[in-house]
Amino acid sequence: MKERLEGRPGRSAPGNGTRPTIKAVAAAAGVSTATVSQAVNDTGRISEATRRRVLAAAAELGWSPSAPATALRRARTRTIALVVRRPTDVLGADPHFSELITGLEGQLAPRGYGLLLHLVPDMAEESALYERLAAEGRIDGAVLTDARADDPRPGLLKGLGLPAVLLGTPDPAAPVPGVGLGQQDAGVREAVTHLLNHGHRRIAYVAGPADLLHSGLRRAAFESALAEAGLRPLAVRHTDFTEEAAVTVTTELLARPDRPTALVFPNDSMAVCGMGAAQRAGLRVPEDVSVVGYDNLPLGRWLHPRLTTVDQQVQRVGAAAALTLLAGCGEEVPAPLLDGRPRLVVRESTGPAPAGRP
Repeated sequence: MKERLEGRPGRSAPGNGTRPTIKAVAAAAGVSTATVSQAVNDTGRISEATRRRVLAAAAELGWSPSAPATALRRARTRTIALVVRRPTDVLGADPHFSELITGLEGQLAPRGYGLLLHLVPDMAEESALYERLAAEGRIDGAVLTDARADDPRPGLLKGLGLPAVLLGTPDPAAPVPGVGLGQQDAGVREAVTHLLNHGHRRIAYVAGPADLLHSGLRRAAFESALAEAGLRPLAVRHTDFTEEAAVTVTTELLARPDRPTALVFPNDSMAVCGMGAAQRAGLRVPEDVSVVGYDNLPLGRWLHPRLTTVDQQVQRVGAAAALTLLAGCGEEVPAPLLDGRPRLVVRESTGPAPAGRP
């Protein structure tokens, strides 16, 4: 895609004898490449002062966008970006994203849209990727995952002029629409109530990364539900969603003299790994330790024992996100049908607290 970034031959960049590029203009003006694109296309989404500074830098360097590149940026690509901040091994092992992609593709593919998947290590890389994709005119919009506090991505995508949806509880104040089930704390509360009703008092929670909004929300719900029963968590451990973390944390918790009689996990994949770790330690599920997952993925129905889990309708959320984004792209699509809240699905991996170990 190099030809999309380079301008028509003009004056060489000062001191290096090479053809000027959009990146050189961005560096000279102290802005992003996306801002350069907005300035030369006069989108009205940046201040006049910034636009003049960019145009002055472009004139100084002798750069202007090529006609083919400009046409390409203004053309509909029928491509949606899904950028995920996960290592490849974690993404491959987590069926959550397979379910999400199935829901997205079920609405995108029949309408001639494709899904562009990228994996990135951090926020800086993710933001830079959106700017590059926008500058190159490669996408029509984006699906944002893993909402965080003070998340800069919704504002960035809006500033780039790209429609976007943020997966999670809808926030009317956000600059892009949110798509997800309401009452995100309800499923965790149901799980805790279920365990308390079965006599459990030593309950530990394995959480996702602490900076994720849903991690904080679910942890607060877990602690609040226990507090209402006059209890405190036996332990809360934040992890990075990997299988190794699930095994390590479960092994550590079950080695305690006051080991938990119940474990709640942030997703089904980690719950499965936790069950395996418990069984390798010589414990029975649920007779010695009960296990609760989150997502209600198909694999949970085929385990032995079958997994008790929180259903958050991942495929339906993906489908609703796709429809919301397509509407933002100007497509005529039906309104997304998504209501309700996460609910506990009780199966055989949970049972009464073991006698003598409440």
